[in-house]
Amino acid sequence: MHAPKIRLAKSWPATVRSAMIHVIALARFATIHTQSRAANHLNERVRLKAENNRLHAEVLLLQEEIRIKHARMERIDAHKRPRYPSTERMAILELRAARGWSQQQTAKVFQITASTIASWCKRLGEEGPQALVQLREPANRFPDFVRYAVQRLKVLCPSMGKVKMAQILARAGLHLGATTVGRIVKEKPPDPRAAAMSSDEELHIAADCPNHVWHVDLTTVPVSGGFWTPWSPSTLPQSWPFCWWVAIVLDQYSRRVMGFAVFPDMPTSVAIRSFLGRTIKPAAARPKYVICDKGVQFWCGGFKVWCRRRKIKPRYGAVGKHGSIAVIERFIGTMKREGTHRLLIPLRRATFRNELQLFVAWYNAHRPHSALDGCTPHEVYHDLPATNRRPRCEPRSGWPRRSNCATPQTLVAGQPGARFSLTIDFVQGRKHLPIVSLKRAA
Repeated sequence: MHAPKIRLAKSWPATVRSAMIHVIALARFATIHTQSRAANHLNERVRLKAENNRLHAEVLLLQEEIRIKHARMERIDAHKRPRYPSTERMAILELRAARGWSQQQTAKVFQITASTIASWCKRLGEEGPQALVQLREPANRFPDFVRYAVQRLKVLCPSMGKVKMAQILARAGLHLGATTVGRIVKEKPPDPRAAAMSSDEELHIAADCPNHVWHVDLTTVPVSGGFWTPWSPSTLPQSWPFCWWVAIVLDQYSRRVMGFAVFPDMPTSVAIRSFLGRTIKPAAARPKYVICDKGVQFWCGGFKVWCRRRKIKPRYGAVGKHGSIAVIERFIGTMKREGTHRLLIPLRRATFRNELQLFVAWYNAHRPHSALDGCTPHEVYHDLPATNRRPRCEPRSGWPRRSNCATPQTLVAGQPGARFSLTIDFVQGRKHLPIVSLKRAA
């Protein structure tokens, strides 16, 4: 007996494909809801299990990304695939040593043959520019160990641009120009929009000292990559468990983060005023001006009365005009680019707040700021001596002591030709929060 035939519409394959996208997005919606309950469960084992499942799912998604990219490369004939340059061969062998892979495993991951890996290992001792496996090319007159230290810093901290790397190395005692760092790492210069104009030109309020002008703003941090869904209105609700709302207060003069707060939903004006009150108390000072946008939390009678009672003058950015509150917008961009985008955002409020606290502490104390000539917000706010003004290391043995170096100009510590090793610590093991220092060789 034959099974009855089911008549299908001519366009049924397109409908099925569309339905699959909807099902996957709906499953993501349900998963976030389920994980949010487990992440706040009273039983610690349930919370750990939920976090373990979440990390496992993230690994599977990353593996799928790699599989798709490998499938595309495998379509190309092996002899026509682009070859790895000599420096990338060295990086592959370093990764192989770190992972403990066999030649066959390494070849499979990087889509080459095991005999190729064996050939690279046999020729590690070759010297000169024609060597099959090489470290990075030296730049200008700096020794090889300087070049290698800069390039390892770029590998370990890939989000840093050449200006930021030069500023961090200057604070550690090694003065290199931004163009020199750019040549060493062979990267394009950072986005010129990063060196945007100061807000003094935007709202015509110049900060004369710390706690003179504060900026306040809100932003959302999605917990699962983004808000998009295939169904109308094509977005997830902007509230927990799909995102966190973060309020930030920034001092304009020093660019120091004065405080932050995490909310599960869009905060009310009362919540923002309470947050500002908690920020003013430990600072033992209140600003003369508060700059914010015209959100419902700020553009209301309650907020204006609150400011008037404390002798604070609110100033508002232009509606719909990009850059009218650029100082805090740039910080929010930095926080997401160098902080939250490098995390699997926690569903527990206390855990997420701890991650933000670590980033803010690192940002204030260890991250040099371009608008502050490479100083940190902590140094400017507390009027401390700038670390990048200390005597510097000079690795070039033939360099005249009285000759100028990369800015900022400082004296040479000890004799020229000093050797050092690069040391990178991380704030509580967070790889996106590096603390760079130089250790002189004995």
